[in-house]
Amino acid sequence: MSAPRVGLIGAGGISGVHAAGWQALGADVVVHSEHGGQALADRFGFRTADTLADLWPQVDLVDIVTPTSTHAELALAAIGAGKHVVCEKPLARTSAEATAVVEAAEAAGVRLFPAHVVRYFPEYAAARAAIRAGRIGTVAVARFRRMSAAPKADWFFDEARSGGIVLDQMIHDLDQAEWLAGPVSRVFARSTARAGDGGRVASAAVTLTHGSGAISHVYGVWGHPGLPFTSSFEIAGDGGLLRYDMARADSARVHLGGPANAGGYLPAPNPSMSPYTAELADFWAAISTGAEASVSGVDGVRAVAIAEAVLASAASGEVVELPTEPTEPSTEGSLR
Repeated sequence: MSAPRVGLIGAGGISGVHAAGWQALGADVVVHSEHGGQALADRFGFRTADTLADLWPQVDLVDIVTPTSTHAELALAAIGAGKHVVCEKPLARTSAEATAVVEAAEAAGVRLFPAHVVRYFPEYAAARAAIRAGRIGTVAVARFRRMSAAPKADWFFDEARSGGIVLDQMIHDLDQAEWLAGPVSRVFARSTARAGDGGRVASAAVTLTHGSGAISHVYGVWGHPGLPFTSSFEIAGDGGLLRYDMARADSARVHLGGPANAGGYLPAPNPSMSPYTAELADFWAAISTGAEASVSGVDGVRAVAIAEAVLASAASGEVVELPTEPTEPSTEGSLR
């Protein structure tokens, strides 16, 4: 398998773990970004391209790590240039935009991979394997929690641009709920966002009803600057229980404000064993061999559709119904 030629578009907060992943895979990377591109390239020994027109001839695929509102436009431009696309989640700001990207990729004959990296975290992958093997019987109730320091960039709190905490952070666990417990049919949600002396914070609580009758509870927090990143799940079936909590060694604790750099918006990276590296390796292998990856463009559309339903429910205070569409083809595959 040859080394990938990658155009990394964007140089914001998530770009570092993607850059480290591509570097670990021996990729030839060219960075294009309106801001910070040269600094990112210098940090990893990459090259830069001043324009997208300069970028296209140098790469085989692009990795889009820009703000959410730009994802669809950049993905469509790359597809129009005949490039495979990796796109940081969410695939687009709306499910209609995400569907247009999927359809464009299919028409152009290029591969499209939404970067739902939690599918590559070993604890979540092990839970899926256990469920598919029948180790806990039929899933009845699932709980997912994800907490971190609030992101610093203003656009995250502009819901029209980003979708807020639901579309940026909680979409990970909305995707996990459907990946682990099956298609979602109903959504009910509450959310809040505010600014105070400690900075901006946001939270949301979501109840998902699955077509199988299972119930998932999803809770997300963007908290004070000193809040460490943590996530957990608990999945109960009629034959057993799966539980993971990355904070379990310190589960009874109080987080005070602390210094502004004490917390974390992302989990601490380790490129040699990073789920981000595993994700990118899976995508490149799928491109090189024609195999399916563990996440598809259809999965990306579905995750955005569930997030849209959450936002609609939080705004209206009402239950929102969803069609229980299967998330093919990745539901029949397994992580490598």
